[in-house]
Order: sequence, then C-alpha cells, then structure tokens
Amino acid sequence: MGQKVNPTGFRTGVMVGWKSRWYASKKEFSELLLEDFKLRSYIKKKFHHAGIPRVEIERTRDEVKVVLFTARPGVIIGRKGQEVERLQDELQQLIGRRINIKIEEISRPEIQAQLVAEDIAEQLSKRAAFRRTMKRALEQTMEAGAKGIKIQLAGRLGGSEMARCEKQSAGSLPLSTLRAKIDYGFTEASTAQGNIGVQVWINQGMYHEDEEAAHGADAQAGQAPKKPKRTYKR
Repeated sequence: MGQKVNPTGFRTGVMVGWKSRWYASKKEFSELLLEDFKLRSYIKKKFHHAGIPRVEIERTRDEVKVVLFTARPGVIIGRKGQEVERLQDELQQLIGRRINIKIEEISRPEIQAQLVAEDIAEQLSKRAAFRRTMKRALEQTMEAGAKGIKIQLAGRLGGSEMARCEKQSAGSLPLSTLRAKIDYGFTEASTAQGNIGVQVWINQGMYHEDEEAAHGADAQAGQAPKKPKRTYKR
C-alpha cells in the first residue's frame, strides 16, 4: 500500500511557516479555527476568478490581519479600492471582529500549483480533452521556469464508465527532499459524469538557492581587487 505525504504539511514548521499565525487557549481554539475556515471559504468563493492560491491569517488582540496572495490584484482592489472596502465590511459582519486586509501580488502565477490545478479543472468543466489539457499545463509551467511538475487526474476521465487515474510529469520532482521547494495544489472539476480530482506538484527549486546566490554576490563585491606588485628599479 502506498504511503503519500502532503508536501505542504511535510515542510510546515521546518522550511515553510504556518498559514494561520495566532495563539489561543483550548476553549477558544476551535472557535477561531472555524472563523479562519469561514474567512478562507468566503474569499475563495467570492473571488474564485482572481487567482488566489493562499490566504494567510494573523491575529492580534485588536484585529484580524488577512493577507491575500493573488495573481490579479486589480480584481480584488476594484476601482478606487471600493471592492476591498466592501470585502472588509462583509468579513467583519461574517465573524464580528475588526478585519485588516493586505493584498500581495504573485509575480509568476504559472508556477503556483493551486492556480495550475484550478485552471485545469476549469478547462475540464468546459469538456476539454484531458490529455491535451495536461500537456498544455506541463509545457506552460516548464516554460515559466519550474524545475519539474507532475499532474494527476482521478475520476471518470473522458466520460468513461469506470473511474481511473492518469498521470503526466516533466523535469525533476524530489518529493522526499526537504530542501526542495515543492508546491502542491488540489481541486475538483465538476463534470456531467461526476467530479474529477486534480492534483498538481511543482518543483520551484531549492529553498537556499536564492540566499546562496545573494551571499555569493556579496562576497564577490566585498573582495578588494588585487593590485599588481610594484617593481622597483635599482
């Protein structure tokens, strides 16, 4: 029997921080956890077309800070920030606490696993051929600079009577290496024959590659240029 580990949960607390950052007593914990779930569900449902792979929540005594990572910030901000203010009011009414919304733009949405999975699911819902859809997603992600990608679909693919599983992969995908920056995304595509599960793993490189490159550049900049030795004539 295969043993599968969620790449996000595997790295949380070791290489990646938590998506909810707050502390609560045992009495309040379940209530606050449910509030986080309501906030995330409401935001994803309202702005499903804005490309939001993750929502981070921080709590202080006075307010709840909600950080939205999005590929299309203009959709959430709206004209003169009207949509943000409206969303803030709606979330405050939903949980009864003061909300502070911060929006972060994603520079390369093509290598975000959740966004790739949602894009595939949307195309499958529109009756696109699943193999062609998978191949196109693989090519786009690899062209965007990913080190590797794996896509897995499960369900009644192509309207077949029996459910089955199909996989396609490209590049390297070291799932058991903690230093590897593996992004994982899952969603379901609603079709006439039933739901199809879409799983995507994307290798975005190593966690310390950027730091090492920066340190290397600093070291080179800090080195004094070697001057040629002077020759003294007698």
